[in-house]
Amino acid sequence: MIVEFDTYPAGKSSGLGEEIAKVKEIIEASGLDHQLTAMGTIIEGDWDEVMSTIKKCHHRLKQDHERVETHIKIDDHADRTGRLKGKVDSVRENL
Repeated sequence: MIVEFDTYPAGKSSGLGEEIAKVKEIIEASGLDHQLTAMGTIIEGDWDEVMSTIKKCHHRLKQDHERVETHIKIDDHADRTGRLKGKVDSVRENL
């Protein structure tokens, strides 16, 4: 499955780079395929691995901030892997 998520301290409107770097370290340590974007992060893996990683990210920010928001969008396509790159390649092939 592919999951796009973002997590950040609520009430802080700018200067989030330091917080996002903390989250990025957790994602890197997970070993999951991922892509950081300007609006969030995309992760590919199985349900338990992905959700565990997102939970760790959320809890890491909670250590330093009273309120944290996390938004999750899931594309769960059975028996498919390599879609993080494959979906983009498919669009490029059709251009």
